Formats: sequence, structure tokens, C-alpha cells
Amino acid sequence: MPSLDLTFLGTGTSHGIPVIGCDCPVCRSTDPRDHRTRTSLLVKAPDLHFVIDTSPDFRVQCLREGVSRLDAALFTHPHTDHIMGFDDVRRFCEIQDLKMPVFASVATMEGLRNTFRYAFDEPQPWKNYLRLAPEVINGPFRLGETEIIPVDLPHGKFTTTGYVFLRGGRKLLAYFTDCAEVPPEAVEAARGVEVLVLDALRERPHPTHMTIDQALEAAEVIAPGVSYFTHLCHDVSHAALEAALPTSRHVAHDGLHVTAGASR
Repeated sequence: MPSLDLTFLGTGTSHGIPVIGCDCPVCRSTDPRDHRTRTSLLVKAPDLHFVIDTSPDFRVQCLREGVSRLDAALFTHPHTDHIMGFDDVRRFCEIQDLKMPVFASVATMEGLRNTFRYAFDEPQPWKNYLRLAPEVINGPFRLGETEIIPVDLPHGKFTTTGYVFLRGGRKLLAYFTDCAEVPPEAVEAARGVEVLVLDALRERPHPTHMTIDQALEAAEVIAPGVSYFTHLCHDVSHAALEAALPTSRHVAHDGLHVTAGASR
């Protein structure tokens, strides 16, 4: 049975939660699900493990979840809260003695190169350095037996790369974070997916992120088996939102483990 095991390494917006200097109820919450590091997802397929984005909290997230293997890194866009843990990938180059395949759009790869030029322009032969095998995304690609379909998502002045993952022809996971909407092409690519992960920043409108209502509307059209909302800000109480959501719609939290493909 094809499946993907997912670990939400982080589910918070760019500030992280608690937010520095904030005394709001969510930032003071004792519910561990309200403590959100910056957004990243670990995906374990039977044949390889990969991460989507490396947040500034990536090292702490890996230590928390006991991550000791990483076979590739995928990136959605080059905003600071999604890439600044990139250098910590070097530990996996050392453990596994490999060049790390890095997948990103042209614009995102340029952003990574500009920020981490030393890793791109001065390739290192030693295994304990960040050694890269950059792969620019220009259409569907594969990681082992996992087929990956990239889609464009609008995010202010940026275009975020969303990903739809298939194994054995089954749409197992769609990961759409940091987007103001889900365009028709992305809807079609993800329609009927088993697990849908969506940006759902807060209830109030935002120019570059979907609101909770917009995420609910997108989920209704895509019609997944189950959906999880991520990239949440400190306006959102986990318990309160979870209680208000309809069946099969959930709030993700740091450390949440989900299996895509377990339903069959």
C-alpha cells in the first residue's frame, strides 16, 4: 500500500508563537499546540525522506523529532521564515556522506543562492560541509517512487511553489502554504487528494495569505479526504478553531504525525 508519513515540524507564521513581547491569550497559552515554530514539513516515503522548507527553527525541530535522515530538500519560496535553517542541512550531508538534492523554482533557487552563496559558489569536498545538488523545477519530477507535481500559488510579489505528491498513481498529499488563493490549475492538480495541507493564517483578511474561511472554501472545492490548516498566527487558538471546524478539517500543530494513504 503506497503511503507517506508526515510530520509537521512547524506550523506557525513568520513570528513564531509565542510572539516576542506579546501578552495575548494565545501567546500566554499553556496548550502546547499553541506553541508554533516556523512552518516546515517532513515527509517520509518508504524509499526516502525529504523536507519541505527549512525554517529558522529547523535544527530545534529536527532535534525534537529525532530526525537523523534526510535525502532531499524541497522549497516553496525564499522568504526568511522558510529558508534560514538551510545551513543545518549540512549535518545530514555529514551523517549520510552525500550531496543534498535541493529542489526549487528558478526564483527560489536564485534566492537560496543569493543568501547562501558560499554553498553554491564554493563547493566543498568535505563531508561535514553543506554540499548541494541543486535541481531547478521546470515541471513534474520524481523522488524515488514518489511523483511530484509543482503548482504556482500567488503570494504577494512572490509566486510560491505548491506540491502535489503521488505514489502508485494515487494523490496522497497536496501541500499549499503561503498563498493568497488556490488558482484553478492547483485545484485540479490536487482535486480528490487524500491529505490536503493549506495556508490559513487567521480570520481577518491578509494581502498575501488565505484566511481560515478562504482555506475552508478551497478545501470544499478540492474535496480531500482530510485537510490540515497550517502557517497560523497568534490570533488563532488551536482548541477554539479545532472545535469550530467541520468534520475532516483540522488544525495542524507542531509535532503532529499523519499518514497519507492509510485510509485504503
